[in-house]
Amino acid sequence: MAAIINSRKVAIVGCGFVGSASAFALMQSGLFSEMVLIDVDHDRAEGEALDIAHGMAFGSPMNIYAGDYSDIDDAAITVITAGANQAPGETRLDLVNKNVAIFKSIIPQIAERDYQGILLVVSNPVDILTYVALKLSGMPANRVLGSGTTLDTARFKYALGEHLGVDPRNVHARIIGEHGDSEIAAWSLANVSGIPLNDFCELRGHTDHERNMDRIAEEVKNAAYEIIKKKRATYYGIAMTVKRICEAITRDEKPILPVSNYIDGEYGLHDIVLSMPAVVGASGIEYQVPIKINETETEQLKASAATLRSVIDKLDL
Repeated sequence: MAAIINSRKVAIVGCGFVGSASAFALMQSGLFSEMVLIDVDHDRAEGEALDIAHGMAFGSPMNIYAGDYSDIDDAAITVITAGANQAPGETRLDLVNKNVAIFKSIIPQIAERDYQGILLVVSNPVDILTYVALKLSGMPANRVLGSGTTLDTARFKYALGEHLGVDPRNVHARIIGEHGDSEIAAWSLANVSGIPLNDFCELRGHTDHERNMDRIAEEVKNAAYEIIKKKRATYYGIAMTVKRICEAITRDEKPILPVSNYIDGEYGLHDIVLSMPAVVGASGIEYQVPIKINETETEQLKASAATLRSVIDKLDL
């Protein structure tokens, strides 16, 4: 019989840079009163739990400990960050075979427990691994989602905010498609507090729109590569992304976020996971939000989906 879900409990599978940074961000958030850390290296999980717990006097009370898969039964959210790190010069798609193999050892252990919470996949390539988690777990599509292009979108807003000298929270723009090299900057939807982007750019003295758009889109797409080149890994930005998605679920906030979610029929695409806008709430993906992108972006989205499909078709699922 399935366990009764504890809305104040979170599990994190994988205690590398991303998992430990996410655990730290979630401890500070006050969203949860219980957190279990699971890693193939149990000592590593214990060390991370102790390190974070020692700051408890400065945060919200929480029972944080190292555990195993039996401890996730009643967790509201299970965050999966386990997997090989992206090395300098390596693309997210280069990680596929290594991390699919790791997921084949993780997801069945979750599925056999008749887990009733929400799976939040963070490991890369996140869209493909979310698809793998969905297929291997047999869980409903609304309860299996990935962090997707939520961080790319935050980077996009930050870059536009810097370019325009405006608070990035007032920039409304999204990266869609693959969280990776085929991602699409949806320029046709971008605005600053309702003002069309090009109009706001001209207000700020920027008129070379095409050149600036190309530069900013490339900066956003290559942001992770640049960080990895300089410090070997990215983890703070994605940890804040994990915190934001967990907030949306735990508080049933229903924001629209470009998370990895299952697409079957929308945009003429079938049986694929892509990072597309969806309302995220207590049940995970509440519903997908249709967007009207232009013809060029639509073709780019189809090409992005085809890139992921070509990889998925080679997997033994």
